[in-house]
Amino acid sequence: MEAGSGDAASSAAAAKVPHILTVAGSNSRAGAGIQADHKACAARGVYCSTVIAAVTAQNTVGVQGVDNVSEEFVAEQLESVLSDMRVDMVKARMLPSPGIVRILRNSLNKFPVQALVVDPVMVSTSGDVLAGLSVLAVFRYVQDQMLRIGIV
Repeated sequence: MEAGSGDAASSAAAAKVPHILTVAGSNSRAGAGIQADHKACAARGVYCSTVIAAVTAQNTVGVQGVDNVSEEFVAEQLESVLSDMRVDMVKARMLPSPGIVRILRNSLNKFPVQALVVDPVMVSTSGDVLAGLSVLAVFRYVQDQMLRIGIV
């Protein structure tokens, strides 16, 4: 073994790339949502996993349609990523139903992370409603619970 080669390995391990899981909608014009999160993570050298909670049909004029992913499939995506990969932080964006917010809470109880950023998307830039007010109320409740268990 070469002198100092162990130091290089420990330096690489110490410089672990942060891992963010973004739970959001897919924006077909790539101006927001999962696509924008990927761009932001890449620009900062951060690894980004995704869970897609909704798919939009939209362009620069507005949102022509939103198709929410089933709660069961969102749960399956979360289980797949969180059970297999060491996620440092979860960024919660477009969660279109109270049930999906609860699923995220349950997943984070089962697979804790260092941080949770709750940045709900309720309305698109063009003014189209993407999630109802009931989602915001559930977000507030879940955020309070996460603060109690130490996820901020």
